[in-house]
Parts: sequence; structure tokens; C-alpha cells
Amino acid sequence: MTTTVEAGTPPVRTSPSGAARGPRRRTGRIRRVGLPYLLLLPALLLELLVHLVPMVIGVVMSFKELTQFYIRDWGAAPWTALDNYKVSVDFDAPVGEALLHSFLVTVAFTLLSVGLCWLIGTAAAVFMQDTFRGRGLLRALFLVPYALPVYAAVITWVFMFQHDNGLVNHVLHDQLGLTDKPSFWLIGDNSFIALLTVSVWKGWPFAFLIVMAGLQNIPRELYEAAALDGAGMWQQIRRITLPSLRPVNQVLVLVLFLWTFNDFNTPYVLFGRTAPAAADLISVHIYQASFVTWNFGTGSAMSVLLLLFLLLVTGVYLALTSRGRRAAS
Repeated sequence: MTTTVEAGTPPVRTSPSGAARGPRRRTGRIRRVGLPYLLLLPALLLELLVHLVPMVIGVVMSFKELTQFYIRDWGAAPWTALDNYKVSVDFDAPVGEALLHSFLVTVAFTLLSVGLCWLIGTAAAVFMQDTFRGRGLLRALFLVPYALPVYAAVITWVFMFQHDNGLVNHVLHDQLGLTDKPSFWLIGDNSFIALLTVSVWKGWPFAFLIVMAGLQNIPRELYEAAALDGAGMWQQIRRITLPSLRPVNQVLVLVLFLWTFNDFNTPYVLFGRTAPAAADLISVHIYQASFVTWNFGTGSAMSVLLLLFLLLVTGVYLALTSRGRRAAS
């Protein structure tokens, strides 16, 4: 029996090695694509356990009447729907009025702290661009407040703000004579100034570090050309430095805003569990509403409202800055 092959039909060749090479290539491609996700899996799981799971639990708690009577079995606490949120935003009632006061204090504190941190950090970074003897040592000294642990630094300020034997009253009253009598810095209206001072002292080195890194990317030829054209120092800062630092400053201001608005360690170590009314930041206020009055449902509702506010501000800020970048380009 003979087999005939029609004319024009190419012979079919089968290669065992070629057939096996296809699955191997697909397997290698899958490994290359899946390896980055596999390496990210532990970090994602830890992020889920540390942040997302407590966040979801906090949202669930905000819909419950969770008080000290249900601490042992908080799942048995009755549902209250939106009652905790209504109590928090009822600004005519004591709880809502206190929350609004704390929010306004936090906004004022954040704006002043972020503005001063950015201003001092930018001025120091621009000053440090010139070459002079001892510049490296001065840079290291500028970063000391940022490198110190928060608790050690703030406790040191607590001793400095003491009424009778504190360094601040000793300098302002005894040596310089700027005040009629020693001031109480940790109570009353002066507590806001004390809190702002500590926040700026430990926050501006971060702005200095970020701005100084951004200045390294600005070519020196721009300043030399501007100097040849007769531009002074302020004109160079206005026309060259600030526009070149715009992307860096946009990220820096957002990070400083989020850090400062959520700051809990500084007021808690400075004033204790109960902050004065003038320095009642919203982070400490939520802590008091949750762990001092044992009303975890209302405290959780306040936390969710704070989260929504920060998400809204961040979204609007990113939208405005991205629109500004597109318009500039």
C-alpha cells in the first residue's frame, strides 16, 4: 500500500523538543510575572493585619453602642445605626461642640506648624547650599531634633516648660526680662504656643532634609546665568529655586499635613491624658472620648469622620496639584 501526497501540500514535521519548549516558555513567563507579586505578598499580609483589619473593626464599632458594659464581649453590643455619628456632628450638644472646638484647634495648629516647618526648613536648606567651613557639622546638628526619639525629646521640653525651674522662663523672665512674671506654659492659653513650639522644633528638620535633597537637582548653571543677568538672591529664589522645588514641596506639604493633623505622641507626652482646651488636638480628643469616658462607639465614629476628612482633603489637594502640573507643562 502506498501513500500519496498531493502537490503543493508541505510535509508536516513534528519535533519533540519544540513541543516541550512551548510549555517551558509559558512556565518561565509565569514565574517572571508572578515573582514580584509573590515577594510583595508578605508585606501585603502584614499591611492587612496591621492597618486594614483594625480599620474595618473600627468602622463596625462606630455603628454599635459600645460602652464599658460590653468590653468583654463587644460583639454583643446593640446596633445604633448612625446614632454615634449624629451625636458627633450635633454641634449644639456638648459632645459635638467639644469635637468642633477640637477640630478648629487642630486646623489652626496644623496650618501654623506646617507653614513654619516649611519656611524654616527651606530657609535653612537654601542657606546650606553655600560652601563654608563647618557646613557638614551644622547639617548634622540641624537633623538632631528629627533623629531624637519623640518621647525623649518631648519629655525634655516638658522640663524646659516648667513654671518654677524651667529653662524657658529662666531665659524669657530672668535673663531677658520679656515677661512680668514666670508663665505657665503647659496649662491655659500658653499651652497652644508650647505645643506649636515643640511641633515645629521636631518637624522642620524633615522639611530641611527634603528640600536640601531637592536643591541638589537644580543645575548651578541656572544661578550663574541669573547672576550674570543681574538677578539678586531674592530674585533667584523666586524665579529659579521655588519653581524648581514645586514637585518636592507638593509632596512635602501633604506629608507634613497628614503627620501633623494626626499627631498624638507630642500632645499626649506634653500634657498627659487630658490636654488643655487651647491645645485639645483631635487625636487626643478621640482618645479621651474612647478610653477615658469608655464610649468606644462614639470614639470610633469620630475616627471614621476624621478619616473621611483626611481622604477628602488629600483627594482635593492631589487634584489641584495635578491640574497645576498639567497647566504648567
